[in-house]
Amino acid sequence: MTDTQNAPIDKPFGFSPELRAKALVEAIPYIQKFSGKVILVKMGGSALIDEGLFSKFAQDIVLLASVGIQPVVVHGGGPQIGQYLKQIGKESTFIDGLRVTDAETLDAVREVLIQQVGKKIVEKIIAYGGSATALTGETESLLTVKPKGERFGFVGEVSKVNPDIISRLHGQGEVPVISTIGQDADGQAYNINADTAAGALAGALLAEKTIYLSDVPGLLIDKDDPTSIISSIQYKQLYEMFETGVISDGMIPKVESCIHALKKGAKAAHLLDGRVSHVLLLELFTDSGIGTMINKGGEDV
Repeated sequence: MTDTQNAPIDKPFGFSPELRAKALVEAIPYIQKFSGKVILVKMGGSALIDEGLFSKFAQDIVLLASVGIQPVVVHGGGPQIGQYLKQIGKESTFIDGLRVTDAETLDAVREVLIQQVGKKIVEKIIAYGGSATALTGETESLLTVKPKGERFGFVGEVSKVNPDIISRLHGQGEVPVISTIGQDADGQAYNINADTAAGALAGALLAEKTIYLSDVPGLLIDKDDPTSIISSIQYKQLYEMFETGVISDGMIPKVESCIHALKKGAKAAHLLDGRVSHVLLLELFTDSGIGTMINKGGEDV
């Protein structure tokens, strides 16, 4: 018998074998329910800063793929882009939570999203035994865009999604990891807000779950009070929250993309705290769930 076999097996995990078995049993119906379904996860660049949490995120994605779920990762890179621009002496300007993007900023966004963030996510998933492929919205015209407006510069709104490459990668057992650079009909590249891109993709893929990871617990009535979290809400109730200013700043594109995803065919959208260890598993495979769920409320959208 080895030293490992002699060791108390409950100590490394902090809870008993019985509780671990109960957690696995609790997950069974959810695994069966989501098997073969698309779960789209949008992660912000802040989720990569804590290496421990980033590793747990990658483990969660590998587990989802291993049990027959079809994860799609759409990533941002706000903190990394901001740092890169600061290093080259360029200030960032935001309008309604969107980064104004001139030609120099667009080059920086491309460099950071593709060469730094996207590459790192793919490498981490592979390190934990998964298979992943990096791509952008330009790949096989995955995301065709139109300009958001002159005051935003090279910021694009998604006008068309071609999900064929996503379906093909899933068929090959790959996890698509998408950097949100799109192009217009003339081939001009545009920066797409990652939340906006996630909503468009989730709708086109008829995602079972559209999950947004950020650095807040969910949708809050008072953004300064984490206990004011809304656990569940119908999407039509959100419009009043825009008008009253409850939803503001960077939460605007996030919530707008949730609504877009639901209107275009996604089943449910979730705002989760990416700072929580294994938050994807807690949301998908436990009875209690976590964060805020936005749903259709049984109404025709």
